[in-house]
Amino acid sequence: MGPAPFRFEPSGGDAVEGPAFSLPFKLLATVIVGGCAFWLAQLWSVGALGSARTGGLGWFLAGIALMGWTWFHIMISRTRIDRQGLHQRWIWDKHMALDDLAFGKLIRVRGLDWLIAPRLYVRTLVGKFAVFYAATPQLIAEFERLVAELKQARKL
Repeated sequence: MGPAPFRFEPSGGDAVEGPAFSLPFKLLATVIVGGCAFWLAQLWSVGALGSARTGGLGWFLAGIALMGWTWFHIMISRTRIDRQGLHQRWIWDKHMALDDLAFGKLIRVRGLDWLIAPRLYVRTLVGKFAVFYAATPQLIAEFERLVAELKQARKL
């Protein structure tokens, strides 16, 4: 049979939602990606990257494209917790149903929440795991409450 499904009611009504990453982190990501793109443009302008025929430039452009793709998703990523589960819009959207949760842990660097987004590590009864990020106090509080209620529900 197995344990009963885990039930959780968000305190904000139907759902609590917010950005996955803080504004300072988004600004830092923008500076890093923008700086790398600017540096690449400078290297290209002086001919330090080789020619398009040798393929040297292609690898650098691929790297900048991957950085840009990740940056874009940092900017738009949102996390939501509702009665059905945890959801995060990301490079690949993440979803974890609450019914099957077996373990949860909130990982954070206290005092640096404004830069390093707290993350909720969750694992299901069959071992599937996911990590969800939160940048708002409301989401972080819901994560803390979920971890406490899950620990209580799954006590042996």
